[in-house]
Amino acid sequence: MAYFITEECVGCTLCARNCPAGAITGKPKERHVIDPDLCVECGVCGRGCPKGAILNGNGMPTFRTDRKKWAKPSVDIKSCYGCSLCVINCHFDCLEISMPKEKGDIKTYAVLTAPEKCVGCGLCQKACPVDAIKMK
Repeated sequence: MAYFITEECVGCTLCARNCPAGAITGKPKERHVIDPDLCVECGVCGRGCPKGAILNGNGMPTFRTDRKKWAKPSVDIKSCYGCSLCVINCHFDCLEISMPKEKGDIKTYAVLTAPEKCVGCGLCQKACPVDAIKMK
């Protein structure tokens, strides 16, 4: 079930700015709304909400978490074969595919190149066909 924004919302826009699916709309200083058809239930909105105005898919309140503690993708470079599905699914351009290490090498893999931009949504992990990405 999709996340839900309660009447406690003050319209700070933080949830909408960080939503990787673009599921949250609203005007500054007004209550925001989550489109349940677009919500990917990643929890980014709840981890960032300063008012605790977001309920998770089970109707339970979410709690603000320091951004430094948000999970980040960890790539198992031995399993990853550089298909780029994670890169395509990252809405914040946090991941890139590596260059081969030496001439003639064809091995590439995903690399978290912008951890400061990562919101820890896990869409990269969900997109990985070989389970090479874990959120840690």
